[in-house]
Amino acid sequence: MFASPGSILFQLGPLTVRWYGVMIALGFLAAAYVAARLASRWQVNADQCINAALVSFIGGVIGARLYFVALSWSSYASHPADILATWKGGGSIHGGLIGGVLAAALYLAWNKMPVLTCLDIGGVVLPLGQAIGRWGNFFNSEAFGRPVASNFPFKLFIPVDNRPVVYRDCDFFHPTFLYESLWDLGLFAILYFVLSDKLRPYPGIAFLVYLAGYSLGRVFIEMLRVDSIMLFGYPAPILVSVTCLFIASSGIILLAAKYNAASAKE
Repeated sequence: MFASPGSILFQLGPLTVRWYGVMIALGFLAAAYVAARLASRWQVNADQCINAALVSFIGGVIGARLYFVALSWSSYASHPADILATWKGGGSIHGGLIGGVLAAALYLAWNKMPVLTCLDIGGVVLPLGQAIGRWGNFFNSEAFGRPVASNFPFKLFIPVDNRPVVYRDCDFFHPTFLYESLWDLGLFAILYFVLSDKLRPYPGIAFLVYLAGYSLGRVFIEMLRVDSIMLFGYPAPILVSVTCLFIASSGIILLAAKYNAASAKE
């Protein structure tokens, strides 16, 4: 059984250190470390990649929060001060991707770095950061799935105050944070150990493979969630994931055709 020990790691006077922030920071550090190693292997300026990662992280945090707040505005309209309370959770990975990719692309272009190649490095390491960061949801007792029986092998205990009203009498739920963490970890392993060097000669494709792989897993995992934000009567993460899957798949096909055509002319 999984059960959060609480959202706070420790308190020291007015300083409160929360697990959510720690896991996000650990995810970023792990991804940045591997990105630097991959950049060196690909003979790309590792220092500039780390700088781009920092810019992307800031853009991602801002994008994740703004996206979540925009889709949950009815909850924040009467409590606008909570918009800045990021330690309580409430961020969207899709918003983080949009903000992070835009910030990184602008930084890379400004510094005349190979944008697509650097985005490929980001695409390879992003699922590692996500796999670790998802555990922040565990400590916050959020982002869980539908109720499960007490004999379910991976049951997650959710405190009463964190349960939807309709499930107040249920103790155990699908640990969807764990499902997504494992999916992301597997995606990272495939991209880093199997595909990264093979896709290196084709800038842009590795990032699109990440986007397609993550979106595919998110569609199925989101079907188990009970706290999805709704958009046009459907879970917003599913709608966005399906859109991203279509865009990524189309992009892979178009880029592959472009590189094949270029090879045929040589």
